[in-house]
Amino acid sequence: MIGMNIRILRKKNKMSQEILAEKVYVSRQTIAKWENGDALPDIHKCKMLADIFQVTLDQLSSDINEEDVQQLGPKGKHFFGVVKVGERGQIVIPKDARERYDIQAGDKLIVLGEDETKGIAVLKSDAFLEFAEMIRNAESQEESE
Repeated sequence: MIGMNIRILRKKNKMSQEILAEKVYVSRQTIAKWENGDALPDIHKCKMLADIFQVTLDQLSSDINEEDVQQLGPKGKHFFGVVKVGERGQIVIPKDARERYDIQAGDKLIVLGEDETKGIAVLKSDAFLEFAEMIRNAESQEESE
């Protein structure tokens, strides 16, 4: 299973066995053995592979096929679906996203934008304000030194 996943992920990332071997400090033959199921990478090499392919160890070791791989986003990034903007600009945050990030009715959210990509980010205000306070404190410490 892991061997097939390594092959699928390697091909998705347009990587040769040689290039992958260099990145995990093994021979091309070792990559071939992993992909053919003749050997298994140790946990340290699995972690390296997961980092290279931007997947979790769970995803690397799960039963996935080529179609599933196309749906995998980079580690830590999630696709929750598509939302429609209402007439007054309102959107409904998908339930999976609300649960994952503990967004409750009445929470205050900050909306950030970026002109070049026309991207919008939505974050919980309390976490953002804590982060901003950490930056202010670090700058204050730097000025006083």
